[in-house]
Amino acid sequence: MLDLQPDRTVSPSGPRPPARPGDSEKITINLGPIDLGHLDLLVAEGVYANRSDFIRTAIRNQIERHAEVTRQSVARRSVELGLRRIDRADLEAALAEGRRLDIRVLGLASIAPDVGPDLARAAIASLEVLGSLQASPAVRAALADRLR
Repeated sequence: MLDLQPDRTVSPSGPRPPARPGDSEKITINLGPIDLGHLDLLVAEGVYANRSDFIRTAIRNQIERHAEVTRQSVARRSVELGLRRIDRADLEAALAEGRRLDIRVLGLASIAPDVGPDLARAAIASLEVLGSLQASPAVRAALADRLR
């Protein structure tokens, strides 16, 4: 397993500050021995600080390479790009107006800790997150049938 948590490193694009908790998510990838050997050689030669730095840079390069596809998809799917904070006041306001929310986020959706499962279930009709969802276990369970 490769650790993809941000650290204080210098990448080809310059120094990066350390990430705050919640800014990243750990993933696991499988690589063949030849690809892994190439990766380790680049790290040994000082091209990248570590395996995680190489992988993050490769991912960012692919995201940049396909930026137009992402832009078109975000526009077509009415997806919010970046961070979407969902707090108690948002949900209560929606309910007071007699509407339920259909939330689509590419990035991070964060449901505030003061939002309980009953309020989340009453106010959120659907929740699609391409990225990461931060919510209490109780809210996640309450919205399980609405998550896409």
